[in-house]
Amino acid sequence: MGQDEPETKRDAYSSLHSVEAKPFVEPNMSNKSMIPSTSWFTPKRLLAMFCVISLLNYLDRGAIASNGVNGSREICTKGGTCTPGTGIQGDFKLNNFEDGVLSSAFMVGLLLASPIFASLAKSVNPFRLIGVGLSVWTLATLGCGFSFNFWSIAVCRMLVGVGEASFISLAAPFIDDSAPDAQKTAWLAIFYMCIPAGYAMGYIYGGLLGSHFSWRWAFWVEAILMLPFAILGFVMKPLQLKGLVPDEPKKVLAPETVASGAQVVEPSNGKDESLSSKAEKDEGLHENSKSESATKILNPFLMFLKDMKELLLDKVFVVNVLGYIAYNFVIGSYSYWGPKAGYSIYNMKNADMMFGGITIVCGIVGTLAGGFILDYMNNTLSNAFKLLSLSTLIGGAFCFGAFCFRNQYGFLALFAVGELLVFAIQGPVNYVCLHCVKPSLRPLSMAISTVSIHIFGDVPSSPLVGLLQDHIHNWRTTSLILTSIFFPAAAIWFIGIFLHSVDRFNEDNEHEASSVQMTNTMTLLEKQSGEKPAPTKTQEY
Repeated sequence: MGQDEPETKRDAYSSLHSVEAKPFVEPNMSNKSMIPSTSWFTPKRLLAMFCVISLLNYLDRGAIASNGVNGSREICTKGGTCTPGTGIQGDFKLNNFEDGVLSSAFMVGLLLASPIFASLAKSVNPFRLIGVGLSVWTLATLGCGFSFNFWSIAVCRMLVGVGEASFISLAAPFIDDSAPDAQKTAWLAIFYMCIPAGYAMGYIYGGLLGSHFSWRWAFWVEAILMLPFAILGFVMKPLQLKGLVPDEPKKVLAPETVASGAQVVEPSNGKDESLSSKAEKDEGLHENSKSESATKILNPFLMFLKDMKELLLDKVFVVNVLGYIAYNFVIGSYSYWGPKAGYSIYNMKNADMMFGGITIVCGIVGTLAGGFILDYMNNTLSNAFKLLSLSTLIGGAFCFGAFCFRNQYGFLALFAVGELLVFAIQGPVNYVCLHCVKPSLRPLSMAISTVSIHIFGDVPSSPLVGLLQDHIHNWRTTSLILTSIFFPAAAIWFIGIFLHSVDRFNEDNEHEASSVQMTNTMTLLEKQSGEKPAPTKTQEY
């Protein structure tokens, strides 16, 4: 028995050690990637899949803005001759204000759901949340094709926004985790390149399907294309985000208890407990259960408020988002009213194709250039603000000059250069959102940024520009007023250059990394010496 005792203790400690070590094990931690080595995903495959999903999201936005899908109202001359309406606007007899509201309806769902998905990412696997969101998006887009009046399609558009919310909040942090350190902005630029590319493809796609078939087919085909990705979100091995290790509290027995194999037994006086004593204990357990339930509901809400306070007190984050709001006010209206403005000012019969072609080329080149230039400059927050301010200022000036031209070709040339420059901000602005906060706040940072730029930016801009045009009846003047808002955006980002900014990408992962390092070191020691190190107390997440 005396010889067996050390082996028993050693086995007991080995069991304890394996239980305690598990919460700390993170796949590929040394490479700063949360993608397991056994996963089919590689960082580049993950980026490619997210780019395709993003393209479909923005293809939908471009399609509903295209003349082929959006259409036009019935027009009657003074002589009584009427040209029938086309597309959604013609079928549902919408005025410009209602049409503008329809373009922004999906934002309602997006704004409400984004913070919810970002908060849930701390307790539910983010990859599974993306699968849920894409499923809602697929069903809602299918419903748009079956809509029968303004309110039915408006509700479906709101649900499209709910589905998109999970992806917008969580995709960028996944990409930020997977990208090489020296190419983080470039990878983000590749991902955000899908915004102009998707919009442009949507103009062309909506124009072709709307003209040759029906505007309803545009939504049905989108739903079919997104379905495989929605399914993939549930069947693939789930990935985890850096800084968001799910809480899985486990009861760990004290080392002495495990080693001795002893049971913890409550002392007894040798007599049966009275019924009243049992009732008191049951009542106490019931009260504790109620208290725990209340705590489970209250704690996430209090954590959300704490995280929100931290975000709103971060000057770098606030200045970045304020500039992004002003910028998005213009871009949102460009994307929706651009084809109609071009058709009215320059009599572009193929306005969908023209705007789509310019946007897809300039959007892709400009967005990629912005990301690669920031990486070349050294991707710091201060350099990001320099690029944001200068690119928006010069790009806004070119776009303003373009709408002053009477000649169509002069307009197209200047507008193309302007779009090239203003799209260069996509990578840098989101790099600031991701790196001015600690990793665990990145989903909420992206969600609040998205909510802010939409609720104060393109959500009011489309109906307000439609309302302005209804009063002015001059698309050139309306476009010039809208474009001038680029200049306040550049001024706000210029302020960001002088703020004290610190890249916080690795801030709250130091303890996590040290825990993993400790576990790996202990395992290595065991292999080398064949001895078990002394038990150490570990912490649980």
